[in-house]
Amino acid sequence: MVFFTSDPIEPGRAFEMVERKDAGSVLFHFAVAKAMESEHGTTSRINYQRNGDVERNLEEIAGELKEKWNLTDVLLVRRQGTVEVGEIISLVAVSAPGSEAAFAACRYGLTCLKQMTTIQKTEFYS
Repeated sequence: MVFFTSDPIEPGRAFEMVERKDAGSVLFHFAVAKAMESEHGTTSRINYQRNGDVERNLEEIAGELKEKWNLTDVLLVRRQGTVEVGEIISLVAVSAPGSEAAFAACRYGLTCLKQMTTIQKTEFYS
């Protein structure tokens, strides 16, 4: 499953959405907006907007993860709109028969989410 949503990402709800039958490992990675210093000041919030077919892009990533690591399930979620520092930006969740596949797939999924060009990021500073 994939979602591009303006709703906050809820960890408990995400766990319920991931298929766990036949999975010995379930792994979640939540990316969180952080305050970063720059020449413009300190990041106070980030805005994420659609810059193409986000859902198709997420589906392609999920399909690649399932195929490459023979996963039980994949859940990818990206936020849209304004995200405050400390809030969850994205989620990569995978379930797999074993932990090695789950960790490898989750790490690769995170890399893919960071490289998405179908989402435009604008930072705001204090």
